[in-house]
Amino acid sequence: MFLLQQLIRIPSVNPEHMPDRPEITHEQEMADFVSNYLADIGADVILEEIQPRRPNLIARFAPLDGRPRILLGPHLDTVGVGNMTIDPFSGESRDGKIHGRGASDTKGPMAAMLEALKENKNILRDLPTAIDFIGFMGEEASQHGSKHFAEHHAKDYQFAIVGEPTSMHVVHTTKGSLWATLVAEGVSAHASQPQLGDNAILKLSRALLLLQETLAPRLAAYDHPVLGHSTMNIGTIQGGSAPNIVPNKATAQIDIRQTPTLHGAGGALQLLRETIAELRLPLEMSHADENPPMETETDDPYIQRLLATDPRTELTGAPWFSDAAHLSAVGLPSICLGPGSIDQAHTKDEFIDIGKLEEGKAFFAKFIRSLAD
Repeated sequence: MFLLQQLIRIPSVNPEHMPDRPEITHEQEMADFVSNYLADIGADVILEEIQPRRPNLIARFAPLDGRPRILLGPHLDTVGVGNMTIDPFSGESRDGKIHGRGASDTKGPMAAMLEALKENKNILRDLPTAIDFIGFMGEEASQHGSKHFAEHHAKDYQFAIVGEPTSMHVVHTTKGSLWATLVAEGVSAHASQPQLGDNAILKLSRALLLLQETLAPRLAAYDHPVLGHSTMNIGTIQGGSAPNIVPNKATAQIDIRQTPTLHGAGGALQLLRETIAELRLPLEMSHADENPPMETETDDPYIQRLLATDPRTELTGAPWFSDAAHLSAVGLPSICLGPGSIDQAHTKDEFIDIGKLEEGKAFFAKFIRSLAD
């Protein structure tokens, strides 16, 4: 419990979420704290700087000597705190809960993993299956940390357990994501003579409505037995500079969550481009960031070992996206697992139940011991 409070009190907000508040964007401080914790229990720790003062953490208790190797991998950053109604960095313990940003996503799972490693520190070097701890930077925005790790280190591992608040159920499949910025161009004019201009906001609004009406049923056709169907959300819309000027430009950001079914059929980006072209919509795509879904075969022996650790643990899927997908995309079987509920992630009063945190620690400790068999 005290470890989680310490983690929450380190303000490791992702700088892409709050670029105007650099004093709370300390992923480096989080990496340093966790490095010292792991070194104290016998790990050899490497910090790989992915961006300035934003490292990945790699902690090994056993050398790279050819034995099978798996990882525990939560992320070091959190989302922003602008919406919070409590002190985001207090780590306050109240009513059987620990409160603060990251309590659920994902410092709670991180604390459970770290304490489980500490409890088993005397056996970690000699396990026939080595277990490493990886702290990923940047998960809450562009996932540069897991992408870099996947490219350079995934080949060393047989399985990845990525720390996320899953209520201790094994999330073996997740949707991927496409974030795209769509732009409509118009012509400026004085608002007293709007007929002399071309209102970009109206062009964008009409195009988005038609896009939604056409694309939604097409996305729904790409169904998945666990995840349901692919979806689209129009998240932001911006345009204009003053009420007395006909706007000459308007932009929108959309979010498509794609199932493995859609990904296998060419992906959300291809479908979006085809639909815009077919409808002849007056839209240009200025930016697109597509992330893959994840689907790990449930007969994987490490998944079966996790299920055997606690009879209450079940297989499930999730509509959200995580670092695990980038590891899975390069061939490393991956799942998400950890205490806490995704319903509490990113909320205005984020918390984790202390009892659930302790259950998570006990689960990971038992799983680590099972690797000695």
